[in-house]
Amino acid sequence: MFPTKIARGAGSGGSVPVECCQICGHEPLETVLSLGYMPPVNQMVAIGATQKQQIWFPTNLMYCPSCELVQLGVAVDPVIIFPPEYPYTSGMTRILRENFANLYAESSKMLDLTKDDMVIDIGSNDGTLISNFQKGGHRVLGIEPTDVAKIANDRGIPTLQRYFSKDVAREVKEKHGAAKVITAANCFAHIEDVHAIVEGIVEMLAPDGVFISESHYLIGLLDDLQYDTVYHEHLRHYTVGSLAYLLGMHGLEVFHATKIPTHGGSIRVYAARKGTHPVQPSVKELLDSEPVGEAMRKRLATFRHDVMLSKERLHALIRDVKEKGGRICGISAPSRASTLVNYVGLDSSILDYVCEIEGSLKIGKCMPGTLIPVVEESRMFEDQPDCAIILSWHIANELAPKLRAKGYKGMLVTPLPVPRVL
Repeated sequence: MFPTKIARGAGSGGSVPVECCQICGHEPLETVLSLGYMPPVNQMVAIGATQKQQIWFPTNLMYCPSCELVQLGVAVDPVIIFPPEYPYTSGMTRILRENFANLYAESSKMLDLTKDDMVIDIGSNDGTLISNFQKGGHRVLGIEPTDVAKIANDRGIPTLQRYFSKDVAREVKEKHGAAKVITAANCFAHIEDVHAIVEGIVEMLAPDGVFISESHYLIGLLDDLQYDTVYHEHLRHYTVGSLAYLLGMHGLEVFHATKIPTHGGSIRVYAARKGTHPVQPSVKELLDSEPVGEAMRKRLATFRHDVMLSKERLHALIRDVKEKGGRICGISAPSRASTLVNYVGLDSSILDYVCEIEGSLKIGKCMPGTLIPVVEESRMFEDQPDCAIILSWHIANELAPKLRAKGYKGMLVTPLPVPRVL
């Protein structure tokens, strides 16, 4: 059954509670974890700006025992969590650029795409994903609600600056025709009223068209203790099972699924109208590996306990540095760092600053909910803080050698899944 109580934060100017499962409507939901109240991860104030009231929202993770969806317990107005000045650009991250190039190579070969085929990317950001299809000679269109759309258009990547909806889907189909491929990378779990979104996707999809989603994978989140990916953008944390359940409600069948390395562990899922593509063994392999029912409940209970322990262990690890008057900085300011910093309590008395690479839109601002300044990374090589916590810990093995090569001599710490000195 479809949910009868749809949590729509849009237009609320704040938030609304998620009272039943966003996919199947089951209630009540079971609480997995509470991280307390958190600020929106992309609302960053300028360094030195006059302090004023900021809004914080509850951050509770909930479990549906019916369709196995793990989801956030509140829906925040998209205007708040995706402000026009949204500071994230996917093109800044090497692993994303490589992943999107791989997505094009894989899908164009698997689906035998032709030059006339239309490809639409929902939540297209700066156009990094869809630029691969454009270079391949296909017709493309991005749909992106924030001002980052202007960056894509300036790069010659056609992008419609709108929040995606069924009405937008109809307009796009009338103007551009049906799409052979629709992609939604790192946004399909972000948009509220997911059934309306899937209806819009089906509206734009050609009869033999394919919808490809990339989402952070719940199993990877649990295995690597990635509680820092729990924030208000992420309304849903999918398994292949819960995603197949959702798409199946709209006549779409998952025919291929694979794990990908982005964001510390994600899944790429191909779906099409039932019967139009043979279902590959990859789908059953992933479904069989996912816990369900009591096995999932036990796995979630272990996760909750380990989250608490990781917080205590990180404090214990850096306590000696502060006891001796040492200075600590953070490395990188992805959205997930906001959850970690605020949940653990790493305020400006603990972290002197957080470094970002040159060109980041976050430089010159403060970490959400704190007075910790975000600065250009050259500063850490100049003043050599005693300790640096790698907040983009999921790519620590890539970052650490680069930091050493650039001359950083202090202690390097990765906070998750188990806090340790590299």
